[in-house]
Amino acid sequence: MTNEWLAKDTSRKVKIALHAKFAADERTFTTAPLGYMRHPENRNKLAIDPDTSWIIEKIFDLAVHGAGAGKITKILIQEKIPTSGYINYKKCGQFAKIYENAPAEKAYAWNIRAVSDILKDETYIGNSVHGKQTNVSYKNKKSIRRPESEWFRVENTHEPIISKDVFNQVQKQIANRRRPMKSGRTQIFAGLVKCADCGWSMSYAERKYKTCSTGFFNCSRFRKLGKVGGRCSAHYIRYDTLYAYVLARLQDWIYQAHTDEKQLLSKLLKSSDKEAAKAHKKQSAELAKAEKRKAEVDRLFVKLYENWTSERITEYNFKMLSQKYQTEQQDLVEKINRLKTELSVEKQTTADAEKWIALIKQYANPTELTAEMLNTLIEKIVVHEATKDADGMREQEIEIYYRFVGKID
Repeated sequence: MTNEWLAKDTSRKVKIALHAKFAADERTFTTAPLGYMRHPENRNKLAIDPDTSWIIEKIFDLAVHGAGAGKITKILIQEKIPTSGYINYKKCGQFAKIYENAPAEKAYAWNIRAVSDILKDETYIGNSVHGKQTNVSYKNKKSIRRPESEWFRVENTHEPIISKDVFNQVQKQIANRRRPMKSGRTQIFAGLVKCADCGWSMSYAERKYKTCSTGFFNCSRFRKLGKVGGRCSAHYIRYDTLYAYVLARLQDWIYQAHTDEKQLLSKLLKSSDKEAAKAHKKQSAELAKAEKRKAEVDRLFVKLYENWTSERITEYNFKMLSQKYQTEQQDLVEKINRLKTELSVEKQTTADAEKWIALIKQYANPTELTAEMLNTLIEKIVVHEATKDADGMREQEIEIYYRFVGKID
């Protein structure tokens, strides 16, 4: 019993000591992550390794331009870029059993798991994340993975190699990436197409006929909840219609970038100022309207509760109306938070416009769209509900928000 108590107490003290070290911006490690080395003045801190940090920069650059972990792995192998293990072997003799007398190909034998781990590692934006794993107990040393909410995260503990903007963009692309469908087609618009009214992603589907099939997008919220709660509407748009429009817009911008870069830069900055003012005015009005309605719904809900407690309405009616008001409250809270976030976005700068022009100049006379091109150039594509004009012709607004410069069409 005494030995068991001592073991438990020792385990507790070790955890306390480690947490104190982590809180002091220090970390424990035997080998520094690729791109870093031990700080020359403090062995418990990281410093950028100028000899290997370029590998991390290359991996994230490929990712932010639309390449997945599999494609990046192939590129690293093709270009014979050394792995982290081989670099440590050459520097200090670690992993000699693996690399000594091994064929030359072993030095750059990258795998998808290693690349994927790098792309998700917050170390490269200057954060230290501890406690991802723990033991079952002080008796059972089997490792188990903790939920993310229990991780010990300390920000800005060392110099970053990758900017937070690039890291966040890569995480977004990882979350939105899709595997090929049964038909063999890869959905290149995955995660980019959004509903203009509720903000949810548009989901892709195919309508099959005897001789062919037609791809289309509609609001995923409407698809999941529309029939039961009347939430949103279809926002239906054919795949080929969206494809043709986006390709035409990108072709136009790419042509302008190659023919007169200075004129395009001036146009982007003027368009940005105009669109920012217009969007700010529209979003402010929508926010005020949503906040007013939420306050009204809150009052109605309180009055409803008072009517029920005083038995002026039945319990059945109370539950029915209560569910209706709660649903509307939830929708309004989501809308208010979204509008506040959009209003807090900083104003467009010349540097951002120049970044975008540099990106589109990488392409020349494109005749088709790829997932890499879309993820490189476009932040999101917003689809509005279709309407009909006086002649009964179907009209539908599509807004393209480009990376760094926003909506410029």
